[in-house]
Amino acid sequence: MQIIEVSSPSLAGDFHKIPHTIYKNDPNYIHHLKQDIEGVFEQKKNKFFRHGEATRWVLKNSDGKLIGRVAAFINRKDIKPNKIKVGGMGFFECIDDKQAAFKLLDTCRDWLLLKGMEAMEGPVNFGERDKYWGLIIDNFTMPPYYGQNYNPPYYIPFFEDYGFKEYFQQYIYHRSVQEPLQERYVERAARIFKDSRYEIKRIEKNKLEKYAEDFRAIYNRAWVKHDSHKGMPQVQAMALMNKIKPILDEDLICFAYFEGKPVGFYISLPEINQAFKYVKGNFNLLGKLKFLYHKW
Repeated sequence: MQIIEVSSPSLAGDFHKIPHTIYKNDPNYIHHLKQDIEGVFEQKKNKFFRHGEATRWVLKNSDGKLIGRVAAFINRKDIKPNKIKVGGMGFFECIDDKQAAFKLLDTCRDWLLLKGMEAMEGPVNFGERDKYWGLIIDNFTMPPYYGQNYNPPYYIPFFEDYGFKEYFQQYIYHRSVQEPLQERYVERAARIFKDSRYEIKRIEKNKLEKYAEDFRAIYNRAWVKHDSHKGMPQVQAMALMNKIKPILDEDLICFAYFEGKPVGFYISLPEINQAFKYVKGNFNLLGKLKFLYHKW
């Protein structure tokens, strides 16, 4: 087997070919957009390069066939004095071959050790935690949502046998909107609506700056007590609003206010992977036309 660091556009292309091999017979799989993935590894696009570094590799067998890929990265902003130095690995894809999987994981481990790291977490993203994060360990019968990691069941023993331990659990819930709400929620909502101190507002596209600030205020108050939370700046909140603006549905995003102050929000976005599945991971001109054709 040959491990090759991605150092050219051709090798970057190989990096994106591998999922097509792994999931060619999986009807649930939906490819990540390669333009999104490339953005993770472009220093001009990914702000995490300001205080970190990343690299990636592809793996070939003795016949030169692509059989796996992986990436490793360091976010020095997360490294705290007197605490274990933790690096990350992610974008792992591999055929059902334990030796190949361990070769990929060894490569990440060795690179992180050379950079002074003492532990490795993964699969994670070199960026925000809203995408490319985690390993599915249960329920392989549903297509992934946009940005959600997806993997075959045989990845689980790869990570367990290599020595990874569960650090935290992350849940993704699916619910049919045709199902009635539980009575206790209906009663609680009715009670709140009768209290004039509370107000529920739907987002307005022409007032995104206001809602970005309300979002930031709620988010920061909710997370301020967590160990590594730095607080979301206004520019980041506005960037998030601008990012979701093209698919934003004003009926699906609500903000709650108590005595005029923002206290909660609910954000629901159309599941764009329903259209992206026809793009096959490439949002080029043809991919954009396919997306527009299949868009809800």
